Amino acid sequence: MGKPTGFLEIERRDRGYEKPEERLKTWKEFVKPLPYAEVSQQAARCMDCGIPFCHQGCPVNNQIPDWNNLVYRDQWRIALDNLHSTNNFPEFTGRICPAPCEASCTLNIDDNPVTIKSIECEIVDRGWKEGWIAPQVPVAKSGKRVAVVGSGPSGLACSQQLARAGHDVVLFEKNDRVGGLLRYGIPDFKMEKQLIDRRVEQMSAEGVEFRPGVEVGVTLGVDALMAEFDAVVLSGGAEQPRDLDLPPHELVGIHFAMDFLTQQNKRVAGDDEWKAAPGGAISAKDKHVVVIGGGDTGSDCIGTSNRQGALSVTQLEIMPEPPERENKALTWPNWPLKLRTSTSQAEGCERDFAVLTKRAIGSDGRITALECVRVEWIKGDDGRMRMREVAGSEFELKADLVLLAMGFVGPRPEPLLAQAAVDLDPRGNVRADTNHYRTSVPRIFSCGDMRRGQSLVVWAIREGRQCAASVDAFLMGSSKLPR
Repeated sequence: MGKPTGFLEIERRDRGYEKPEERLKTWKEFVKPLPYAEVSQQAARCMDCGIPFCHQGCPVNNQIPDWNNLVYRDQWRIALDNLHSTNNFPEFTGRICPAPCEASCTLNIDDNPVTIKSIECEIVDRGWKEGWIAPQVPVAKSGKRVAVVGSGPSGLACSQQLARAGHDVVLFEKNDRVGGLLRYGIPDFKMEKQLIDRRVEQMSAEGVEFRPGVEVGVTLGVDALMAEFDAVVLSGGAEQPRDLDLPPHELVGIHFAMDFLTQQNKRVAGDDEWKAAPGGAISAKDKHVVVIGGGDTGSDCIGTSNRQGALSVTQLEIMPEPPERENKALTWPNWPLKLRTSTSQAEGCERDFAVLTKRAIGSDGRITALECVRVEWIKGDDGRMRMREVAGSEFELKADLVLLAMGFVGPRPEPLLAQAAVDLDPRGNVRADTNHYRTSVPRIFSCGDMRRGQSLVVWAIREGRQCAASVDAFLMGSSKLPR
């Protein structure tokens, strides 16, 4: 293990941030990395528990105590090899993962977990800086061809693993650039896009062929794909947003969060095509913005709105305000429900809880306000919580721009899934188990959010890796790819 008494002697210290008034002037990342020596000190806090609960908190199966020990001993390159053995893209997870591993850390029992996410990010960032990361070209080719549809984190991980196993992989992406939600759903101030481009270059050198601008099911039929490839992987994500019954919904100024975030990411990339987007350009400049939904997507809308110059930003959440601290005895090592304040919320936002949005109020066809009511949650006879409106609590909220950020209900059923004719589960996701990732149609596999529903980047990478091992075993009879 690392330093046996490290957690007793060294206080937790995480990465810092640029001040809000400075970071709001730019779309760049604003995290301030710790010096390498201090990262090693933080790694020394790892207790190397007899039962490392951080493992159960990490869906991608990172060997956290191992690379903490290596960083403490200044063996950064070996730590990078260990990190890459379970995670294809630590620079993604080290930036946008909510770090359930830290919630599961034994030191989190007293609210001082190891800075696992920061250490992970520093390992891979140093690997790129030092030139330690290079393409892993397969020694031999299998002669098998695999099509992967969707270039989000699950599709990228699956493609890279299959290419390293010697298969000819073609990754199809309907957008103009590769990356899926990483590219157009995550703001640049959380993850700059050259990080994706760098991995795309590595994967291209490893043999992955990228075909952006091709929407399978529209510009290329599934039957044509099946005729050309030995196996097809559907990794298109859960793109169907949860809508809100908000009459009259046709008012100008009500948009889904992803439409808003995608346009801004295209602006940062220097694209002009966002100007021709359906419904026109979406901007928060000089507007009173209301974000409906309290999750990460809503937080991204807040940060984006403030950078665009919103007059005010209000975030509404239908659930009651959670406690500031969780009951450790009841929740640890599981992910706790507690009040969290994101960096975007800290930049300027009014947050209101237990609020139901009832109706949109408009003038001359544009949104001007929202009619809301406060709610309370009552436990029914069956033990389930039910929402009840509080009599006399109605109020209006000024709104020039309303962003619906209530998550996603699953993959879009048309046209890809309908054309592929794969079975869906009761939630509308592609039906496939986590052993083989096979769908109901022979030679078609599925992984990531398209299979499991809206989830985390770490789950997407894990499923992409596991699906690749299953595809490899299907093509070759057995597989040496790790799961």
